Amino acid sequence: MGKRVAIIGAGVSGLAAIRCCLEEGLEPTCFERSNDIGGLWKFSDHAEEGRASIYQSVFTNSSKEMMCFPDFPYPDDYPNYMHHSKLQEYIKTFAQKKNLLRYIQFETLVSSIKKCPSFLITGQWVVVTEKDGKQECTIFDAVMICSGHHVYPNLPTDSFPGLDRFQGNYLHSRDYKSPESFKGKRVLVIGLGNSGSDIAVELSHLATKVIISTRSGSWVMSRVWDDGYPWDMVYVTRFASFLRNALPSFVSDWLYVKKMNTWFKHENYGLMPLNGALRKEPVFNDELPSRILCGTVSIKPSVKEFTETSAVFEDGTVFEAIDSVIFATGYDYAYPFLDDSIIKSRNNEVTLFKGIFPPLMEKSTLAVIGFVQSLGAAIPTADLQARWAAKVFANSCTLPTTNEMMDDIDEKMGKKLKWFGHSQTLQTDYITYMDELCSFIGAKPNLPWLFLTDPQLALEVYFGPCSPYQFRLMGPGKWEGARNAILTQWNRTVKPTRTRAVSGAQRPHPFYNLLKMLSFPVLLLAVLLTFY
Repeated sequence: MGKRVAIIGAGVSGLAAIRCCLEEGLEPTCFERSNDIGGLWKFSDHAEEGRASIYQSVFTNSSKEMMCFPDFPYPDDYPNYMHHSKLQEYIKTFAQKKNLLRYIQFETLVSSIKKCPSFLITGQWVVVTEKDGKQECTIFDAVMICSGHHVYPNLPTDSFPGLDRFQGNYLHSRDYKSPESFKGKRVLVIGLGNSGSDIAVELSHLATKVIISTRSGSWVMSRVWDDGYPWDMVYVTRFASFLRNALPSFVSDWLYVKKMNTWFKHENYGLMPLNGALRKEPVFNDELPSRILCGTVSIKPSVKEFTETSAVFEDGTVFEAIDSVIFATGYDYAYPFLDDSIIKSRNNEVTLFKGIFPPLMEKSTLAVIGFVQSLGAAIPTADLQARWAAKVFANSCTLPTTNEMMDDIDEKMGKKLKWFGHSQTLQTDYITYMDELCSFIGAKPNLPWLFLTDPQLALEVYFGPCSPYQFRLMGPGKWEGARNAILTQWNRTVKPTRTRAVSGAQRPHPFYNLLKMLSFPVLLLAVLLTFY
């Protein structure tokens, strides 16, 4: 075996890291503080310290064809959107089939990661672990941090005057597991993200009244998109990405707002975002508009202050006799085992090249996997990040110079502010980002070549869903089954829903959608020509 690599966490990012290290001839050792793999998707009926926590009713927001490991499709009969238990089943199967479990040390806490005294020469790290009350120091040639960023709750109690005298109880969404204890209660949910919306909708079936307080609003999307297809298989395409980036910003913004407002008019529901053109991650909830229509959920602005039993909102209205407040206010990222200056190397801001490599280190032997967020799924993103990192560690890829990396970070920060606004997380456009990573390892799909040699595949790659298989279609790490997986992805999509077959299965027609999209500017041009 080659260089020794320490991997922190055995969630989907950690499993991807183990597999990619093995592909490059590296020797991985993964440290997992719990007794099982899965990370975020390993459900527990109580929140555990240092681990991500989900509630019992969680389903995925990405569809199965868009969130698989790129060489490991889900079984045909798996539903398109999976309960956490179904996804955990898939994760375990992947780990067993790829023989990854032997590289994981369970119930082992990483307490510190520090540079070796010889770091300037060797790039090595000292990793201190704890198990059964015993500490152990080990030297590794490289480190991959795969512990996620849904662990340490952001509970901004200081931002809510009067909360200290509030007589009801309050908790963070991390501690919410099921709705039974809220039956007949009056509940205020602070935060309009995916967790806050899910919890509010679930509570609305049992609670007397549920109010969501939101500072800035949000677009709300259904998982069920045009003609009943999974949203990401229609929306996340190379052609759509090309249009979003090629069109003038005012046209792109107008089309985006129009599309987001197609399902229902957000301004009529109190949900309209303050800046609708920002590409912040929308809320995925199929029930929220219906619960608002039924009066079981209401939307309010920010809380100005709390009294002993009530919340006063910024618009002067009051929600009285509150029993419980749930803070769905997200998470602070933290890596307590690592010196903060390594990740926040400039102005106390997260400074990572492509969201992975600290650019100011003398040796590129540390990578953060799974920190970047986009509308794409976490699994294929982590897989591609880990492939690149493993190649860098194995010296089969080299990073740009420090100055080039810093310039790229500055450029991407400007684009991030324009497209996503201020955010602590590293948000990016999924397809653009994935293609950038593919370019570093020589695995970016060569579309002109595909159109010349395999037009059927090329059409599916460009106009169809940008599914994970595309990123192992060619180049290093190529999967021989990728072509067939791409051409049969719609079969696996409709299989679990066609339990009563009444006619032939239908699939989207990208050229028809293109014609529909172009019809408006053509019509506008015809009108202008008529008058002139």
